[in-house]
Amino acid sequence: MKKGCKYGTHRVIEPVGILPQGAKRISNDMGLYTNEILIDVKALNIDSASFTQIKQSVGGDIEKIKEKILEIVGERGKMQNPVTGSGGMLIGTVEKIGQDLEGCIDLRVGDKIATLVSLSLTPLKIDEITDVKADIDRVEIKGKAILFESGIYAKLPEDMEETLALAALDVAGAPAQTAKLCKAGDSVLILGAAGKSGMMCCYEAMKKVGVSGNVIALVRGQKDIEVLQRLGICHRVVLADARNPVEVLNRVLEANDGKEVDIAINCVNVTDTEMSTILPVRNDGTVYFFSMATSFTKAALGAEGVGKDVNMIIGNGYTRGHAELTLQVLRESSELRSVYEELYL
Repeated sequence: MKKGCKYGTHRVIEPVGILPQGAKRISNDMGLYTNEILIDVKALNIDSASFTQIKQSVGGDIEKIKEKILEIVGERGKMQNPVTGSGGMLIGTVEKIGQDLEGCIDLRVGDKIATLVSLSLTPLKIDEITDVKADIDRVEIKGKAILFESGIYAKLPEDMEETLALAALDVAGAPAQTAKLCKAGDSVLILGAAGKSGMMCCYEAMKKVGVSGNVIALVRGQKDIEVLQRLGICHRVVLADARNPVEVLNRVLEANDGKEVDIAINCVNVTDTEMSTILPVRNDGTVYFFSMATSFTKAALGAEGVGKDVNMIIGNGYTRGHAELTLQVLRESSELRSVYEELYL
């Protein structure tokens, strides 16, 4: 066995010289380099924006969704939606550890893990898709994957179901970044607040802003309002179309005593919501785009076009301690955990 680049550049086929995430095609040969980990894959959690795009493109037909995923992996050697550019994450069992990593990491053969790096850079080979759970973006498979030396992961906890942990870890960057951004007294708008990442962000925002703050949850349906009010993870809920920035602005101003908010967090899974995130934020405020459906061009030029001097953060799926923080949310809130179990188990 040879040693590869810690960042996986040895797997890049086209174009040569770039990192795996940006490559059009990588090698998914499951022959192991000495600084790689081989994983027996159980399930993929496809990024929400990616899965939504695939599902819509084939009219929701499950067999065609399977065909599209197999086509993408077959062509690219990884699960990277060519339209959204995004991937997702996986859970599986450690099958083999390269000799250069043995004793240097806290993994052993047989450990159950979730990878915390995107499928858009992970060498993946699918032998069979056994099930597609279209309502929760999950694809159960028989297959293998490679984790590079630089790849981050989390051991699956013993105090919750694997699929529940996967659902939470899939969006771990969002609540962790929310916890870093919010402080006491802040007014915070969360778009897509009833989704998987949105509910986690609401929970963390409520903890941080305290009694003097205002967490505003923007949702698209009456059922979402009822869920959030029952959970008590926001101060106010507003109903609006996240693709209509003027409507969103007016609803948010009503919910924040006529003032623009300090922070907006975008957790939606559809396109064209950039301006609905930017417009309600005060100058010098913060806009956090966790959604992989975000267009940097639309956000940058849109903010300029309306004269908004805001700090815009691209959603990084990784921040230190994000896995532990996210799993702790489910341990702290039995109510939120129950909702996640209902939706994602």
